[in-house]
Amino acid sequence: MVTINSAENALKSVYLGAVTELLNTKVNPLMTKIEQTSADVWGKEIRKAVSAGVNGGIGAGDEAGALPAAHGNHYLQYVTTLKNLYGQIEISDKAIRASANDKGAFTDLLNAEIDGLLKSSKFNLGRMLYGDGSGLLATVMRVIGGKLVVKDYRNLIEGLTVDIYNGDTLVVAGAHITDIDYGTAQISLDKSLDGVEADFELYVQGSRGKEITGLGAIFDTTKPLYGIDRTNVGALKPVIKKNAGALDEVTIQTVIDKLETQTSSNVDFIAVSEDVRYAYMEYMSQFKRNIDMMMLDGGFKSMSFNGIPFVYDRFVPSGTMYLLDTSAFRIHQLCDWRFLETENGNILRQNQGYPVYTATLVKYCDLICDRPNGQAMITGIVR
Repeated sequence: MVTINSAENALKSVYLGAVTELLNTKVNPLMTKIEQTSADVWGKEIRKAVSAGVNGGIGAGDEAGALPAAHGNHYLQYVTTLKNLYGQIEISDKAIRASANDKGAFTDLLNAEIDGLLKSSKFNLGRMLYGDGSGLLATVMRVIGGKLVVKDYRNLIEGLTVDIYNGDTLVVAGAHITDIDYGTAQISLDKSLDGVEADFELYVQGSRGKEITGLGAIFDTTKPLYGIDRTNVGALKPVIKKNAGALDEVTIQTVIDKLETQTSSNVDFIAVSEDVRYAYMEYMSQFKRNIDMMMLDGGFKSMSFNGIPFVYDRFVPSGTMYLLDTSAFRIHQLCDWRFLETENGNILRQNQGYPVYTATLVKYCDLICDRPNGQAMITGIVR
């Protein structure tokens, strides 16, 4: 007979390992390339000493002359807080009782909840990888007929729960996106939009300023990174080529060569927006050339540029290409995905005042790039 206890045992012993594997390897092609480690985690922070440049204690000299002066490595001290990532599944008491005498039905119930969690996690974790840590989803252009019109809806999806801010002021909290008209960029919410105006901003519920340090933060050279003002720190400044115009192979290869020459980086992952993918396909087609395809870890399929994965991702800004050496990235974590437990070890908890039980997955982590100057971005690409 299926009970709350048997449900908890199934979640702990059967589902947790499978869900963890899927979240770490099946969510996003870039995620599969990044090593995950518990190193350099100190309490609630990640503190990592990263060498910049090379050891200066080398040189040539005379047979009986003085030896080169010793100069040790120059280190930068990265400091960032562990970000709190959560995911919840919810099961009603009625559903548990209805499937109490049918293990197959209960398994289907859990599978449906886990599938929903994975779908949501695939979207949000992928979005955070390319985000700037702020949680910003979109900026309001105007409000028409009780609907939002936004400048860019790539970070939005039906079902997402959002907060709307005017500067630092919370205007609308916990609004559920019920529909997106992709033709007009109009967003329908389940709450009143009275008082919402142009330039207000949408964030994931409760997540403003609390997300992982994604590529958006690494490439925004106007702001500090990992607690360091990078104004005069070249090691923290990635290569950025702006206003690239029409795309061709020479443009891409020139940036790859620049990274290899300046920082010995080995670009092994290229991420592009939808319009850049089409620009590359059109460039290749005009010369009647085939585009090589390749399979990536996690079962992802992508185009290839000279043996380098050339991956479309919806979260890459329009007209943009990232050229990355993923060996420089690490996800530093306090632990891998775990269920939150009560003091009695229970993971299913009744929502007070409601006949439903919830289980919460949690992971405390952040993304660190050891060599920001070994990464590149090309912007302003046009078709």
